[in-house]
Amino acid sequence: MREIFLPLAFLLVFTLLLQTADINVAASEDAETKAYIVYMGERKNNDVEQIKKSHHEMLSSVLGSSEAALDSMIYTYKYGFSAFAAKMTESQAKYFEGLPGVVKVFQNRFYELHTTRSNNFLDDTSSTSQMPPSMPDDISDVKLTDDGVIIGVLDSGIWPESESFNDGGLGPIPARWKGFCQAGQAFNPARHCNRKLIGARYFIRGFLAAYGRPFNATANKEYLSPRDGIGHGTHVTSTAGGTQVNNVSLSGLAFGTARGSSPRARLAMYKVAWMGQISSVDVLKAFDEAINDGVDILSLSLGFGLPLYPETDKRDIIYYGSFHAVRHGITVVCSAGNKGSLSETVSNVAPWVITVGASTLDRLFPSPIILGNNQILTGQSMYVGRDTGVVNLAFFRDSADAEGPRYCEDITARDTWVSGRVVLCFTLAVEDDVIIKASTIVRTAGGLGLIATKKTVKSLFLYYNRNFPVVLVTFDVGTTILNYIRFSTNPKVRLRPARTYIGNEASTYVASFSSRGPNSLSPAILKPDVAAPGVDIIAAVPPNTKSPRGYLFKSGTSMACPHVSGLAARLKALYPNWSPAAIKSAITTSAWSSDPYSGEPLYAQGQITKTADPFDYGGGLANPSGAKIPGLVYDMGTQDYVNYLCAMGYPQKSINQLTGKPCLKSANSILDFNLPSITIPTLRDSVTVTRTVTNVGNPNSKYKAFIIPPPGTAVEVNPKTLVFNPNVKKMRFKVTVTTFHNITTEYYFGWLTWADGTHIVKIPISVRTVSHTSLW
Repeated sequence: MREIFLPLAFLLVFTLLLQTADINVAASEDAETKAYIVYMGERKNNDVEQIKKSHHEMLSSVLGSSEAALDSMIYTYKYGFSAFAAKMTESQAKYFEGLPGVVKVFQNRFYELHTTRSNNFLDDTSSTSQMPPSMPDDISDVKLTDDGVIIGVLDSGIWPESESFNDGGLGPIPARWKGFCQAGQAFNPARHCNRKLIGARYFIRGFLAAYGRPFNATANKEYLSPRDGIGHGTHVTSTAGGTQVNNVSLSGLAFGTARGSSPRARLAMYKVAWMGQISSVDVLKAFDEAINDGVDILSLSLGFGLPLYPETDKRDIIYYGSFHAVRHGITVVCSAGNKGSLSETVSNVAPWVITVGASTLDRLFPSPIILGNNQILTGQSMYVGRDTGVVNLAFFRDSADAEGPRYCEDITARDTWVSGRVVLCFTLAVEDDVIIKASTIVRTAGGLGLIATKKTVKSLFLYYNRNFPVVLVTFDVGTTILNYIRFSTNPKVRLRPARTYIGNEASTYVASFSSRGPNSLSPAILKPDVAAPGVDIIAAVPPNTKSPRGYLFKSGTSMACPHVSGLAARLKALYPNWSPAAIKSAITTSAWSSDPYSGEPLYAQGQITKTADPFDYGGGLANPSGAKIPGLVYDMGTQDYVNYLCAMGYPQKSINQLTGKPCLKSANSILDFNLPSITIPTLRDSVTVTRTVTNVGNPNSKYKAFIIPPPGTAVEVNPKTLVFNPNVKKMRFKVTVTTFHNITTEYYFGWLTWADGTHIVKIPISVRTVSHTSLW
């Protein structure tokens, strides 16, 4: 990048301004200090030491001394952009905002991990110290090609001794790698890093600045090092790029081979999560270092809650870090969040990142329920203990109670009648806490097991146990059991341990917790982009009492995200010159919108299960085999993202602060943003949008358009045929959507597919008609 130096006159004025700062912004002794990021945008030169020095000089001048600056400074950001983080008062932060060269000042804020809430069910999981049967695919293309690709993960750390991080069969570390492993508590780089785990660092200063008191890592089950104290980071990292490990299971459940989505990729951990808390100051530092280190993919299973902030807003630093990463050619993959099944809850919606929702797998854990009349019913559980044998079954103590509306939440410690019985209970509660609490009470009182109704199951692992069965059933099965109790003088039941079923009879669902579209920030940008397995994924964790070998189940879009991160790494290995947008396009346009085994529609779990649509899964369920041969891609670059921000109507100053680029007068409508999707949130009569595709397949190819219009609309494509040759690699086409609805509707969905006989390139069309009638 060409060096740009500030004019001498500007520097003299800037210096004079700073010389007065110690008078203007001296902090009172009792003023509260917090962590702030002083962001200056793109680097003005390539001398990182000079950039660092200028940061210290600026801070020293404002705080009054070099000593005060050294005590205040948290980080300098000098690789992907220019900024620094420091502890200061609110008045000092406001003063910085008015200084020349300062773009924005951000206050430290906190993110959350996108894993479902996990209670230690009945057993304590104390640290002592499989990969999923993942997306169906052909792995022949990754055995030799992906070992030069580097996946960076921003998370809670890593357990380096895990078998999933064995470096057997890998060659030398890529010469371009600039990163390193950082020594710390229980982490020795010489022993714990290898040709697989080539980078491991930790960033805690932002967290400590907000924590505000001495941090006892041991008391908080943490490590002041890259080592993982909670297991989340180890789990997602091994899901993205873990080495193949045979004979993995949890007490026999999900037995099989564990491997990451890109099993030969190199891995780098950037630990930013502490006690589940993630400081934006630390996240931005991890982005900056990862850009300089040379990662190809960044995986973030974390995010903010709702409501969403604009991409140019200083409160969500992931927008800033990811923009600079993508600008440097790094594909950034983020989790969609766990606020489903409510609509408009998807997060991490910047169009330059890949946003991933969660689906189930082709796997069930059925548990037989044998009633005293020999009727066999099926529930779901992760009970791995002994067969209960034939035991007493009860709903409530007195038969009269069976006629009333009694629920799981009504069971209390006073219900000693549960002793020696398997108890049936019903609940309408969405959260799992009600059943977990009831099971604890029943077990403590001497009960033998619990059968509970549950419409949607977020994670069976919440109920995993070796000694006390908790079996979940649907309401109809629960009612069948209740009627047996009502008409039996001595009801009995036998519960057998769960087993693992894998096959095409296990329908694929979008998980109930997976956050949904439409995008509440920019409805014309479809989010999530794609879905991947995220329910009861078995992967590496620190060894513990439940799994001495160190493989446990976790659920959340946190678990879905690294599946796609690994897939992106494989595409980067196959096509090293592809842009992040091209990789995103290949993944979304090849995704399955129907069950990959049965061909039946995908479903979306919720209080009411429904056929899934693009607001549930984006382009569909990630399809690794299809993604590696996409045929056509919808490509974009930095200027396209600038055009998007301009089309959103954000202030030019804010856009320039983030991107360093101005809006072009010829910037297109947001509907013309070259996404692999078409979303029209306010259609009146008719609208025409444009897209451009790039041929990445056979140079001589001919694609025809096939359309499934959203109900109540007509869709026309012009031209209907795209003909490519060695001299014509890109083609532009127009899509005209016309509505026949006369009232304001909800969204309807359709598809536009380009096919050449070998490739199927499919994008969703989402349309909402808005009436001409004004309410005001």
